[in-house]
Amino acid sequence: MKTDQYRVTPGKKVKLSDWNPDDDGGLHKEDARPLDDRLSDELFNWQERLFAEGKQSLLIILQARDAAGKDGVVKKVIGDFNPNGLHIANFKVPSAEELAHDFLWRIHAQVPKKGQVGVFNRSHYEDVLVTRVYDMIDDKTAHKRLGHIQNFEQLLADSGTRILKFYLYISPEEQKQRLQDRLDNPDKNWKFNPGDLKDREHWDGFTAAYQAAMEATSTDAAPWYVVPANHKWFRDLVIGQIILDTLKDMNPQYPVIDYDPKKIVIK
Repeated sequence: MKTDQYRVTPGKKVKLSDWNPDDDGGLHKEDARPLDDRLSDELFNWQERLFAEGKQSLLIILQARDAAGKDGVVKKVIGDFNPNGLHIANFKVPSAEELAHDFLWRIHAQVPKKGQVGVFNRSHYEDVLVTRVYDMIDDKTAHKRLGHIQNFEQLLADSGTRILKFYLYISPEEQKQRLQDRLDNPDKNWKFNPGDLKDREHWDGFTAAYQAAMEATSTDAAPWYVVPANHKWFRDLVIGQIILDTLKDMNPQYPVIDYDPKKIVIK
């Protein structure tokens, strides 16, 4: 499966309208099932190699509008990994302690150590998205923060961490339906946040903020991918394939053993 068309080219102007949130790659949901099974097995095997080697790490960043499926990706794609080599961090509204430090302080503390896959369910990008849309910071501060983010991600890359950043792209119509589903299903009422409707009123503002962030920070070391997310199964397929391709490119190796297994006798 080819995924290059979803990657944001470094230095290129970003317009989300260049992608189609309803894209399904010309596949049907039934076509994805055997591909999902293959991805699941391979992701598990390559993560085990990464964990065993203990020399590299992979950081996966998930950003999206409300109801686009960040939690679904964690469950369906990241759920294929062995929890022993996995670290998931969720970033909510900063605490008083976190606000007393620079905006990257709480982020740096959660990056995966060598041998781990780390997942950020929301991330440091909230500090150049929500804060910008709601005029909590001005454009000058936003540009400075984007520069700090690029340098921070380069530091991680230089230290052996590969970075993948995914923007789960849904249409306003699809978001409306998913939010309504949360209201209609008592078992999902807890997932509905009235504040999501306020964010929805600022759709264009968030679009502009995301485009600016991706333009400034999609690099070879930390690329952004715009993943069509109207179809949950296709969203998961694309992300799983990109993660698998990245792990293969990292090519972690099992440690060299210092004994001959054939000479070991277990009594």
